[in-house]
Amino acid sequence: MKALKKLQNREKRKQHIRKSISGTQSKPRVTVFRSNQHIYAQAIDDVQGKTIVSSSDYELKAKKMKGMEKAIEVGKALAKKILSTGIENVVFDRNGYKYHGKVKALADAMRESGLKL
Repeated sequence: MKALKKLQNREKRKQHIRKSISGTQSKPRVTVFRSNQHIYAQAIDDVQGKTIVSSSDYELKAKKMKGMEKAIEVGKALAKKILSTGIENVVFDRNGYKYHGKVKALADAMRESGLKL
């Protein structure tokens, strides 16, 4: 029951966040999903309802990385893909997760790669 309540609380936070942010073609929304072992991120155009680019730790060559290292590499890979499409500004959606740990590491890596969040 505790795990169910945890998911319900995250869904409430997620809905509260999504009321105020939205992505467009020129400024997409970057959303993050993390599990215990993996991390995923994608840039979404909410007007058309399409994913522009995505990245996950499955794409990484070195599988011996730990959680924070994976998040940093996924952030760099996603930033590189977004910049290659000609987009420089994005809106960051933490998807109901607290802004620390893996989520913060991914966002910082995207900023260091040249994206403006």
